[in-house]
Amino acid sequence: MGEDGAMNLLDFLYVTFPVSEVSTWVLLPPLVALLVSTITSMGGVSGAFLLLPFQVSVLHFVTPSVSATNFVFNIVAIPSGVYRYLKEGRMAWPLTWVVIVGTLPGVFIGYYLRVLYLPDPRSFKFFVGLVLLYIGIRLLYEMTERSQRGKKEMKALEEKFNQHARKLKTEQAERMSAGLPAEAVVRTVSWSLFRVEYEFWGQRFAFSTPGMFALAFVVGIIGGTYGIGGGAIIAPFCVAVFHLPVYTVAGAALLGTFLTSIAGVFFYSVMPVKGGLSCAPDWILGFLFGVGGFGGMYMGARLQKYIPQKYLKLILGIIITFLAGSYIVQYFNR
Repeated sequence: MGEDGAMNLLDFLYVTFPVSEVSTWVLLPPLVALLVSTITSMGGVSGAFLLLPFQVSVLHFVTPSVSATNFVFNIVAIPSGVYRYLKEGRMAWPLTWVVIVGTLPGVFIGYYLRVLYLPDPRSFKFFVGLVLLYIGIRLLYEMTERSQRGKKEMKALEEKFNQHARKLKTEQAERMSAGLPAEAVVRTVSWSLFRVEYEFWGQRFAFSTPGMFALAFVVGIIGGTYGIGGGAIIAPFCVAVFHLPVYTVAGAALLGTFLTSIAGVFFYSVMPVKGGLSCAPDWILGFLFGVGGFGGMYMGARLQKYIPQKYLKLILGIIITFLAGSYIVQYFNR
């Protein structure tokens, strides 16, 4: 290829998206989304909470449409990860439905907060930063020896994982097809309006139905405002506060984020807005992010079973604490 051909190719790959008016290399959104989603999906997080700052700070996409575009990313990217969790029997259905029912009305409220009352999200980002900072610190604290005292169920689950991983490593003749055995699936024990209990790999875990619903409702408001779906908050909160294993939380958080993202795109596309400002998503840009996220979700769902839970907590804790700090710093720097 000659110099003119190379220049024409570069010109072709550098595009301006008509809705968002973002100008960037066409391969950049899917590559960034692939990297982010591979890491975050292992903890039940789509990665939208990291892609939003990327769009705002790097691509300079700052209108309310950026929230709707983030929802498009979730819709395209999440199904591959959900498929893996369904196939491997790690979908906690009672948890999933409580999250969905609680989050949906919150997304509707979040839409109005974003469009009508918070077109400049500075103050609300500060609030989100404080919430995420608490969750991130809580996750990191969960890794300390002091926090682990008395948590027999979680310790037993972690030890089972470590024993199985060591066994797989010694079986050199066999191809390691799974880090978790076939019996490591979620089985519902009881489900009521007050309490949900399920079994995973010989251990029982439970949570308050009203408590989880209240959390999902608040998460829906935050997610609806910024277009993050809510998985970035609800997944680590389930692990850190409700003491549920991340192996069972991830699928539920992703599926809940997927369905609430559909509602979010609908609200931002058809609902009336202040001053006639369009808040519809940039479908092409959102789709490009989603394509990369689709691959990342699938890879993350497959890799999760090879990684001990403490490392997944560490990954989520570091990422969320970093993001929280950036939100808080932005508030005081402006």
